[in-house]
Amino acid sequence: MSKVYYPAPYLLLTDELQRLPGIGPRSAERIALWLLQSRGANPTRLANAIQEASQCLRTCKLCGFFTTEDLCRICSAPERRVHPICVVETAIDIIAIERASVFLGRYHALGGKFSPLNGIGPEQLRVTSLLARVKSERPQEIIFALSADVEGEATTHYLARLFSEQGVLVSRIAHGLPVGGGLEYADAGTLSCAISGRSRISLE
Repeated sequence: MSKVYYPAPYLLLTDELQRLPGIGPRSAERIALWLLQSRGANPTRLANAIQEASQCLRTCKLCGFFTTEDLCRICSAPERRVHPICVVETAIDIIAIERASVFLGRYHALGGKFSPLNGIGPEQLRVTSLLARVKSERPQEIIFALSADVEGEATTHYLARLFSEQGVLVSRIAHGLPVGGGLEYADAGTLSCAISGRSRISLE
């Protein structure tokens, strides 16, 4: 059936749902119908939750994770170790590692990875703040947990060489992760093996 027969509000809802990661046209239609017709659905509460999260959540000024204060609960937790620092691409990767419960240090989310074709380099990421952290905190080790694709490898190698020249031990999580895959798709067991089996980065 042509879209012209659907009510405009319904089309607007499905179009917005399709903008979410992993949601295609059919999934958007199913979600929209559930929100509109299911007795268990509460569209108003969902909309309010999204609006509140959008307004209240900010980026942790230290690691880049989600928070409502200046520092997130991970950075402000007294039981967390100051070292090592685990460098990841985004806040989603922090959630993935935290879910595995295998890392007790702290994080630094770069906000992405190098992508010259898209104009993304060190200046567009949270590299300067990472340099400042390393200078002030003097971590004994920096663990790189970036994607095992071309861009992730380039980012890891660039930063690893930079910090290795400063005398900091640099390592990477073991390649138990699929090549070309992101941390958000890895299960807890894979992440546990990857963290515990990390290796020192060779710059030769």
